[in-house]
Amino acid sequence: MRVEQPVRPALRMESADGRRLVLVQSDTPVLFARQRATHRGLHYARTGRYVSPLPPLRAQEARSVAEFAVPGSEAWTARWAAHAEDALRNSPNGPLHEGEWNLPGALHRWFMDVNWPKLLAHDPDRGHLTWFGYGDPDEDARDLLPLRALSHPEAPRVKAYRRQYREGVLPPVLTWWVSGLHSPVVLDGHDRLTAALAEGGRPRLLILSRKVDEDWVARCAALPVEQYEKTVASAEGPLAPVHIAEAGRRLADALRQLADSPELTRAWPLPGGAAAWEAAVAEHVPGWSPDADR
Repeated sequence: MRVEQPVRPALRMESADGRRLVLVQSDTPVLFARQRATHRGLHYARTGRYVSPLPPLRAQEARSVAEFAVPGSEAWTARWAAHAEDALRNSPNGPLHEGEWNLPGALHRWFMDVNWPKLLAHDPDRGHLTWFGYGDPDEDARDLLPLRALSHPEAPRVKAYRRQYREGVLPPVLTWWVSGLHSPVVLDGHDRLTAALAEGGRPRLLILSRKVDEDWVARCAALPVEQYEKTVASAEGPLAPVHIAEAGRRLADALRQLADSPELTRAWPLPGGAAAWEAAVAEHVPGWSPDADR
């Protein structure tokens, strides 16, 4: 999708020297992070000030979309993606800025089944995310970062969503790929996320990301196209049509994945730099002191 404005969104990542990051929403810090010098992960601290850019969903909306299309199907996903796009375009505190965007993106390969249960059991406001599992505590290997604390599984709103999950109509969780965190964050649907995990399942997801440049896609597509052409040229015998058809499906999948690949998330310079970041940390998350070398 093409977005014409704003140039600088209300929900945005800002950066300073020393691998310091802060996610701000309408100039209010909602998440501080500092990447480790070893590039093995990052330390983060939530401030508890995050507000979803989407209005609350009514139960009837979930059921009406389920009546329109089978939950989990392409049509169902497309309907929820259109709903999220419309809400984000009209939100005063969302992350959209001028440029091309993907929604939903193709990051589903990012998520590992073994990591989903960890999220409900271990989601501290001040914590650490490991990248690639470099010997860090196992519970820090999580694939998704909520922007606010998850509600209790028995909270009334979560219980209502748990019922929707059991009925098979639970709307997807809206996430946003943030490359500086090397993780998607939850934009909307924290209670839906909790509900799915509390039921022993995993949520369906929409993944927002910036769209990669078409020239990059074309360069990366050269190899799979060449492999497809070689398969077609060498195909012989009665099974040749089968091999060509299978190669065509592989090529289509490869091209689709390339087109949906996430671009780097834009970060704006933090006014005041590292000193301003340290001052904001002291104000909003006092006592938090990330060990950048851990």
